[in-house]
Amino acid sequence: MNVRERATGRLGENCARFSKPPKATIPRFAFYMRPPAQGSLFASRGEISVDATFAAATRTRLDPRSWVEVVPSWLSGADSLFERLAAAVPWKEHYRRLFDRTFLEPRLTAEYGDVREAPEPVAALAAVLSARYQVPYDSVWLNLYRDGRDSTGWHRDRFSCRQPECVVPVLSLGATRRFLLKPRRGGSSIGFSPRSGDLIVMGGRCQQEWVHGVPKTPGTPEARISVNFQSSAQSRR
Repeated sequence: MNVRERATGRLGENCARFSKPPKATIPRFAFYMRPPAQGSLFASRGEISVDATFAAATRTRLDPRSWVEVVPSWLSGADSLFERLAAAVPWKEHYRRLFDRTFLEPRLTAEYGDVREAPEPVAALAAVLSARYQVPYDSVWLNLYRDGRDSTGWHRDRFSCRQPECVVPVLSLGATRRFLLKPRRGGSSIGFSPRSGDLIVMGGRCQQEWVHGVPKTPGTPEARISVNFQSSAQSRR
C-alpha cells in the first residue's frame, strides 16, 4: 500500500476517535501526517504562543485598495499545534460539481461555526487577531493538504466575505507551500511562501478584486494545514 492509498484509510489506533465519525474517509495520520522538522526551541518543548505585538509584520499593497500582510514566525510551537489539529479535527473529503462534472476536492477540510468549539488554543488565537484587526473572528475554516499533490484552485472567499472590504487571516502550519494571488480581471500573480507558524492576512478589497490559491507541488511529501479565521460580521451583506 503506498502513501496515497493510505490517505483514504480510516483513523489509526493512536488517533482521536469521535462519537459521530465523519462519513467521508480521512487519512491515517500516524503513517505520514508529520510536519517538517523546524528545530525550534518552543516546538521541542511543546509550547504554543504568539507575538501579540505583530512586530515582524510587513504589509504589501496589491493595489490602492487591497493589501496583504505577512507576519513571519507569528506562532511559536507550530509543530505542536499541527499535530494537535491533525489528530483532533474531524477532517472530511468533499465532492464539488463544476461545468456538469463532479470531482473530489484535492484536500481535506473542516469547519467550526463557533471558534470556541475548535481545539485549543484556536479560540485564543482568534481573540488576538480580533484585537489586532478590529474584526470579531468567531469561526474557522481549516484545510489539510496531505502532500504536494493536494491543492486549492483560484478562488475568492466570497461566502465568508460579503462586505466591500474584509480582513482574512490565514495561519500556516507544517510544510512550506506557495500561496499565490492574482488580479481577478487578469494579470500576473504575486507569490508568498509561508513557513510553519507564519501568518498571511488579506485585507481591503482583496476578496473582491483578487483571487488566491495554493498550487500543487508534487515534490513536497509533507502535509500542511491552513487555519482560516472568519467573521460572521464580514459574511453578512
